[in-house]
Amino acid sequence: MFLTKILNNRSIIKMSPLSVFRTKRRPSQFSQQQSREYTHLSPRANTNSRTLCLVLLPIIDVGCAAHSTSSSNMHSVKHDSEIMSEEAKNAKSIYDFTVQDTNGEDVSLEKYKGNVVLIVNIASQCGLTKNNYKKLTDLREKYGDKGLKILNFPCNQFGSQMPESDGEAMVCHLRDAKADIGDVFKKIDVNGSNAAPLYQYLKAKQTGTLGSAIKWNFTKFLVNKEGIPVNRYAPTTDPMDIAKDIEKLL
Repeated sequence: MFLTKILNNRSIIKMSPLSVFRTKRRPSQFSQQQSREYTHLSPRANTNSRTLCLVLLPIIDVGCAAHSTSSSNMHSVKHDSEIMSEEAKNAKSIYDFTVQDTNGEDVSLEKYKGNVVLIVNIASQCGLTKNNYKKLTDLREKYGDKGLKILNFPCNQFGSQMPESDGEAMVCHLRDAKADIGDVFKKIDVNGSNAAPLYQYLKAKQTGTLGSAIKWNFTKFLVNKEGIPVNRYAPTTDPMDIAKDIEKLL
């Protein structure tokens, strides 16, 4: 109903995306339940509503951010203004990148050569966390011995929903959540001027709907055995729905 009112009100349509939400109420006034009802995450939404909401995803993500969403968080959702690093420009595959694990140790992604890789930006306090942690664990258990590696990059850019620190705090969080989801790396930015070169490369190779910027937590990139990103999945894509694509690459 909320989106229907937006479409029927020409004065609102002429406003900027953020103005739509400010007209209704401030983001800080949204309860968690109300925020869910205004997004395509709602299980009660019909097919038409989900289709419409998908188109408006960048707008809705801003409205569904945590109560104290900063301007930098909103900027990262709206668009990607970063300048691609030379490392990202020159990369031929993900194997050309070196990242840091959760303890700050360098890890060359060449170690994953010959494996199918799923790369995910994770968060601990997102509405998508519970399902993704469980299903990513299921994927790892089902395909881990067959050559699937899951690389998880904590990111706090979307609603500050990944507050845990790197190292022991991150390990304890995942253990307490019973999330055996694969390899976990140092917390990074995925959008903006400080975006990790790996993510600059991934976004350049697999652009998303309405621009290349990562829209929310749990965006997923599937990488083949040659280290080339071959597909990108929306935050709401259930990890188990990627299984068929994974099987084709294994």
